[in-house]
Parts: sequence; C-alpha cells; structure tokens
Amino acid sequence: VTVKGLAEKEVKANIAIWPIQFNQVDNDLPSLYKSMQAKTDIIVKFLHKQGFTDSDITISQPSIDDRQAQGYDSGNIKFRYSAQVTISLYTSKVDLLLATQNKMVQLVKDGIAISNQSYGARPEFLYTGLNDIKPQMVQAATQNAREVALKFAKDSDSSLGKIKTASQGQFSISPRDSNTPYIKKVRVVSTLT
Repeated sequence: VTVKGLAEKEVKANIAIWPIQFNQVDNDLPSLYKSMQAKTDIIVKFLHKQGFTDSDITISQPSIDDRQAQGYDSGNIKFRYSAQVTISLYTSKVDLLLATQNKMVQLVKDGIAISNQSYGARPEFLYTGLNDIKPQMVQAATQNAREVALKFAKDSDSSLGKIKTASQGQFSISPRDSNTPYIKKVRVVSTLT
C-alpha cells in the first residue's frame, strides 16, 4: 500500500521586514531635501524610542520625480518635485514591530503621513527556523502515514509490514490567514510504501 502522511504546525515568524514610506513635495530641490531629511530623522528617532537599533534600520535612496521634466506640467501642478522616502526595518523583534505599527499614528502630529496601503509598504514576515522543527514534522508525517496504512490493512484483513520506500515531500511555509501574516503554517506531506 502507498499512503501519504500529513504534518502541519503553526509557528510565529522570527524575522520581520517593514518598509516605512512617506511622500514629500516641493518646488525647490534644496528645500525638498531638507524636509525629507527632517522627517527621516523624526522617524528614525521614533523607531529608536520604540526599541529598535541602527542595525535594524536601513534608509534607502529617495525616489524623486520632476513632474515638469516628465511633461506633466499642464499648469495645474502645484508642486514640481515629488519624493518618496523608504525607511526599512529588518529585525528579529517581531513583537516589537507589531506593537510599533499601532503607534505609527503618533507621527501625524509631526506632519508625517505614513503610506501603508501600497503593496510595497506592507510588512513581510518570515520563518527561518525550519531546520529546528523538520525532524519532528517528518516523524509526525510518517506516523500519520502509518495510521492510514494500518487502516487500509485492517479494512482489507491484511497485515502491514515494514516501510519499503519513503519520500519526504516539500515543506511549505505560508501565512495562516490574511489577518495574521506573522503566524505561519508549516506543512509537509510524506509518501510511504
């Protein structure tokens, strides 16, 4: 008899990546730079206050568009230059990141509107401890497959021998659901004869 055994386990992500983005507009490049730098400093200071270190924080090169040079100048453009700044957190402090997300509204009082709705500004959560749980999951999948095989043997009034062949399926790690992307479901299916 050839059977498949399933093992699933829920784990919490141990790495979080969060691109924090804001936009700034101006008609003067030096003034745009000063306001971008001031807001970046405020965000970094806020992140430090929450408990993140410089090793967790990366400031990317800003993306600056000259709307006049791109032919958008139809006389209705109020600001010539538009900049998008991204400050990224890459951290193992997943719980701290989740708590900080709820406090980001505090930056509004400093005149900073954080863009969190765009696809590129959503936090990403990773689980990198697969090797720690792999042996137990393979064991659970094997036991599950054996239970299925025993049921086959019992229902057909047969006896079950030792494993002739076994293959471990591919491990998959996916979010448990869309509301808690930091909880991961690890899954493996083993095939046994």
